[in-house]
Amino acid sequence: DEEFNELCFEFGLELDEITSEKDIISKEKGEEKAKGASDTVLYKIDVPANRYDLLCLEGLVRGLQVFKERINLPRYEKIIPAQGEGQKLIITEETVQVRPHAVAAVLRNITFTKERYDSFIDLQEKLHQNICRRRALVAIGTHDLDTISGPFTYTAKAPSEIKFRPLNQSQEYTASQIMDLYRTDSHLRHYLHLIENKPLYPVIYDSNGVVLSMPPIINGDHTKISVNTRNVFIECTGTDITKAKIVLDIIVTMFSEYCEKPFSVEAAEVVYPNGKTHICPELAYRKEKVKPELINKKIGISETPSSLAKLLTRMCLKSHVIGNGNNIEIEIPPTRADIIHACDIVEDAAIAYGYNNIQMTIPKTYTIANQLPLNKLTELLRLDLAAAGFTEALTFALCSQEDIADKLGMDISATKAVRIANPKTAEFQVARTTLLPGLLKTIAANRKMPLPLKLFEISDIVVKDPNTDVGARNYRHFCAVYYNKSPGFEIIHGLLDRVMQLLEVPPNEENGYTIKATEGSAFFPGRCAEIFAKGQSIGKLGVLHPDVITKFELTMPCSALEINIEPFV
Repeated sequence: DEEFNELCFEFGLELDEITSEKDIISKEKGEEKAKGASDTVLYKIDVPANRYDLLCLEGLVRGLQVFKERINLPRYEKIIPAQGEGQKLIITEETVQVRPHAVAAVLRNITFTKERYDSFIDLQEKLHQNICRRRALVAIGTHDLDTISGPFTYTAKAPSEIKFRPLNQSQEYTASQIMDLYRTDSHLRHYLHLIENKPLYPVIYDSNGVVLSMPPIINGDHTKISVNTRNVFIECTGTDITKAKIVLDIIVTMFSEYCEKPFSVEAAEVVYPNGKTHICPELAYRKEKVKPELINKKIGISETPSSLAKLLTRMCLKSHVIGNGNNIEIEIPPTRADIIHACDIVEDAAIAYGYNNIQMTIPKTYTIANQLPLNKLTELLRLDLAAAGFTEALTFALCSQEDIADKLGMDISATKAVRIANPKTAEFQVARTTLLPGLLKTIAANRKMPLPLKLFEISDIVVKDPNTDVGARNYRHFCAVYYNKSPGFEIIHGLLDRVMQLLEVPPNEENGYTIKATEGSAFFPGRCAEIFAKGQSIGKLGVLHPDVITKFELTMPCSALEINIEPFV
């Protein structure tokens, strides 16, 4: 187990844990439920999201064997059948509105076992969740070719006109009934929305009118593959042709290993509505050139070109040195759709070299890090406010429009609030323009606690500002509230004086701070003051208006203070 853990790490993967079905169930649901579950050891391996070729046992084992230099990378080939003998998939123009693209291929004379079959189904499921974006971009269908006869037609029809027996069902249903049938299915209900509201549903027929599948929902039962299937017809339909080709390439390269002629795939012909034909799968090999010094410089190593080529070959990227060692030519196989740029090749060279083997060096630039002055001031204030007997709260930066406007007796337009375009809940519609609502909501949630409640928060608020590049600006605010049977204005006023004492701002007009009576919509008339310091208004303090208190579902009087601390940095 330890050796395998090491190997995974060297290959850029992570062995998450070694467990069994029994362990998993007993952890989640308790010992009782786990009785009778299998004890077979399971390895949970974390695969990076870009490596679709490692999502099944076949690909993972092949990758590790090449990495350990036990086998050479297989060469995948497509066999183009003689004229008129191959399979054809004809796309009609009705599909343009729903899922316009389709690709297909055939795995001939394949030998399944229970394990291989399970892995085949499992890979499709993993691809559906990952690159196919839960079937929105691509949906995969695999069929027993011996139960149907081509050419196949990919079209779209009204739901009432489509009728077939879905996978593992005992009777025929129309497409509309199928949608109702799977509305409660824990697995399939998540895909219904993809075509539910479309006037036509996509569907694939063979030459005798047998339904192969209704992508992206369900295959027909007639073409169901089993362990005894010898010839598999694979179709991928989708809204993204590039992803559909990648998905098809991955499936056929992973499982062509089990064909009579290993690593060979029979091509199929796809005919587009405009009459153009296309041979699938692509299985395209392409060559890239990368300079050895670029690889060495980016990783921080000094390897010879030939050893770099060897490292890349171990990562399934067959490489050799050309032009007196000035260049490395790399052949990118169809399994590696994730190689888009030279940096992807450099990354693979680094993995093969071993991250732990790269020498640590001190950077050539010499800098001393420093805390941001605003954050330093915030930290110092937090400690002293806690020492003054107030409890710190951290509240959400997003809130509802009511919180910052209606409940505080203001109009939303006057707040200069930044709105979220598509809020998931009513609680998170705008970015807060004041910290007060968050603290009042915290008190409302803690009404059972013994009085008095003394809370404070130092965090950022956001307001619109047309003069900045992003159209908004953050300010660091400090807010404190005192909630008790009496308003406690003198306690909040005392806290202000303490904060100013800590900031070494004297109580005078010239170079210190003063407070002047004012009116605020959230405050009780005649119980509100504006605070001036450094020649500007920095905030307000006062007793909250009874309306504000009741709107936040509180029952006792409350006084509050909120100032901007940025002028004191």
